[in-house]
Amino acid sequence: MQLKARTRATASLSIVVPVYNEEASLQSLHERVSAVVSGITQRYEIVLVDDGSADDSPSILRRLVRTDPHVRSIHLARNFGHQAAVTAGVRYAAGDVVVIMDADLQDPPELVGEMLTRWEEGFDVVYAQRTAREKEGVFKRWTAYLYYRLLGRVTDISIPKDTGDFCLMDRRVVDLLNSLPERNRYIRGLRAWLGFRQTAVTFERPPRFAGEPKYTFTKSLRLAIDGIVSFSKTPLRIATYLGLTVSAGSFLLGLFFLLEKLLVGVPTRGWASLILVVLFLGGVQLLTIGIIGEYLSRVYDEVKQRPVFVIREDSHAAVIEGPPSRFVPGQGTAHPDRVD
Repeated sequence: MQLKARTRATASLSIVVPVYNEEASLQSLHERVSAVVSGITQRYEIVLVDDGSADDSPSILRRLVRTDPHVRSIHLARNFGHQAAVTAGVRYAAGDVVVIMDADLQDPPELVGEMLTRWEEGFDVVYAQRTAREKEGVFKRWTAYLYYRLLGRVTDISIPKDTGDFCLMDRRVVDLLNSLPERNRYIRGLRAWLGFRQTAVTFERPPRFAGEPKYTFTKSLRLAIDGIVSFSKTPLRIATYLGLTVSAGSFLLGLFFLLEKLLVGVPTRGWASLILVVLFLGGVQLLTIGIIGEYLSRVYDEVKQRPVFVIREDSHAAVIEGPPSRFVPGQGTAHPDRVD
């Protein structure tokens, strides 16, 4: 079977943007994305997913829908998290090519043209790789640097370093990504796991356009743990090796004390050494239980079969009746199911 030639002139394009309390950036985001994408094709949609924002973001999204037929807004019933919002946007995107970017304009829309060029060359996934981070603290830069190197060491797949969710994906990759059943989703890991032809475009990440970062240290740590636990068994192996090491060390230490008592006559060590050993073993046990708990909690989530997100409002729900794959420029698609 001969594959259809990839050209931006004939392809429909979806831009997926998760939104959480980004009222200060949305208008500029819309202007920059529209300016870039309208110069490439008129068969495009901008899918803005409100992840339970508490500011004026939902009202701004509704206004954009009224003034621009290319905009589609999806409002989740509450804050489900960044990865769930991205999942919702990708699930309802209808384009032949789907681009994911953040609303804070740290993912430059102007990079979409270069991504499309690589897609036209035959690449199915084109991810944006950061070469520098402007105006980010030393702690954040170093923790991010170390995390991506650690992730590359412990995971079973090759997840590109210094990349986020900012990427372009071909339709067949999007369909496969949507078919994956897990609920604890780490998009950049799933993207790498799927394979296909992938390449990078590099850029220097600019500072936020406005507002405060929504990814706090706690949220970033949680996402980092999700990435490791979702794609690596190494922490479980570490717990096993640690248990074996402690057991072997305890046996050798006990043998040493026994020989010392029998051969030299030195009395057994006292209370302080006993407490240190007990506390050390207790710490090892709690660490091991914690590691097992991280994996078990994900099994628990999968068994419950709860949806990744719930949609409260979809601006295009009544516009089109048809299958998810049907694309109409400026209108998008309609889906009867409100829970996914």
